[in-house]
Amino acid sequence: MSSGPSRVFVARLAGIAVFDPAGEQVGRVRDVVVALRSDQRRPRVLGLVVDVPPRRPVFLPITRVTTIDADAVIFNGRLNMRRFSQRAAETLAIAEMLDRKVKVGGEDFIAIDVAMEPLRTRDWEIARVAVRRNGKLRRRGETIVVEWESITGFGVAEEQQGAASLIAAFERMKPADLANVIHELTPKRRGEVAAALDDERLADILEELPEDDQVEILSKLHMDRAADVLEAMGPDDAADLLGELPVDQREQLLRLMEPDEAEPVRRLLSYADNTAGGLMTTEPVILPPDSTVAEALAQIRNPDLNPALAAQVYVCRPPTETPTGRYLGTVHFQRLLRDPPSTLVGGIVDRALSPLRPTMSLETVAGHLAIYNLVSAAVVDEDGRMLGAVTIDDVLDHLLPEDWREGVMDTGDEP
Repeated sequence: MSSGPSRVFVARLAGIAVFDPAGEQVGRVRDVVVALRSDQRRPRVLGLVVDVPPRRPVFLPITRVTTIDADAVIFNGRLNMRRFSQRAAETLAIAEMLDRKVKVGGEDFIAIDVAMEPLRTRDWEIARVAVRRNGKLRRRGETIVVEWESITGFGVAEEQQGAASLIAAFERMKPADLANVIHELTPKRRGEVAAALDDERLADILEELPEDDQVEILSKLHMDRAADVLEAMGPDDAADLLGELPVDQREQLLRLMEPDEAEPVRRLLSYADNTAGGLMTTEPVILPPDSTVAEALAQIRNPDLNPALAAQVYVCRPPTETPTGRYLGTVHFQRLLRDPPSTLVGGIVDRALSPLRPTMSLETVAGHLAIYNLVSAAVVDEDGRMLGAVTIDDVLDHLLPEDWREGVMDTGDEP
């Protein structure tokens, strides 16, 4: 180790950038791999799990790490791009050691972080553990750091493990990146993390997970909680997930959802998966024709809005909730930027662009977006009412291989 601190708490490593010897960023730290010992000797740090594009976890031996700073890890040599697979004798420090119930001097504590320290060689070991008393609210001064030798309990299987410290370690991650972390956890740990997340955060993460993980996690939640999470999801994502469940479970969840939240989901479920109706979201930006450009720009500035949906507004006669009154046309955001703020959107709609029909196939929808260079398109029924909009991300979701989220790509092994 050429530079850096003499002690590093592993939770602080989550998400920091990893650079090669040339200064190029290759990925971000996901976890630290350690080897626990059967006695009280300090665990060895084997290396780091690094997420490299496209969301592929690879192993970086700790002996190749030359620098660990507050915002960067630098290594020498080459990075083996073989996908990381955890071995039986290995433990992931962040995913598995944080939130464990442990004992210090016979008293119960919760491990909230572990610290690794370098040896005279280039090896590192887990030397200390940050803990707080079990069953008490976290208060200033409550957390203590103890020597590894003072701790017992890490080697004992735990039936119900918390996840607050794990979630805090990855708090700054985008939902798609955190979903990749959760996907790699054991089913037991996935369920514990899901139980600890709030509804909105869990909904965002579920939307990024493979269908098998979505179904597994939702099935482990209490039915009332599962309905709340479905309400927090986009209607199209909720419909896709419900479509994977048995009919009786699906109907029970729909009945538990608020009627105004369940109604658009039921409508989406009435369409085949690979049609415009099955692909669409029912919550695009829709304005009446007497709205101004200033009002339209205010709508698409919403930071919670999907970028594909923010690329245009749809102009319809009232009511402006789907299914709307008569669809009049689309106004692209570039047109909104060119016109004065007081301009009425009804006067600048693109009427030449034909909308999609709900029964159009996935291939037809993809072709329509490609031909007209669109990232989103309106779906309109035979009566001229707008039902929703299909976005390019949902089209790609259905066109890409089923395992695309796992970043499975054969990049070869290091010689």
